[in-house]
Amino acid sequence: MRTYETLFIVRPDLEPEQTAAVVEKFSGLITNNGGQLVKVDQWGKRRLAYEVNDFREGFYVLVQFQSNPEVAQELERIFKITDEIMKYLITRIDEVAS
Repeated sequence: MRTYETLFIVRPDLEPEQTAAVVEKFSGLITNNGGQLVKVDQWGKRRLAYEVNDFREGFYVLVQFQSNPEVAQELERIFKITDEIMKYLITRIDEVAS
């Protein structure tokens, strides 16, 4: 298994329950496909560096997880078709050699 980190930005006009449901949806997607959540860190609403879809802020969520590459590919596919997600980034975290 590889270690990944994803940062995604949820639309700020959603109710808190809807935002929590989006975070739970992607956390569940990782675990249901055989991945393991390491950390889910909800940063809250923050100002964006530039306007995205007429929004000046967004709800940031950082998730670290371990999985096979197929899970990361599926996660990216679902990010692309989810209307509540404004932006996302998935990166692989390499092991640091000592």
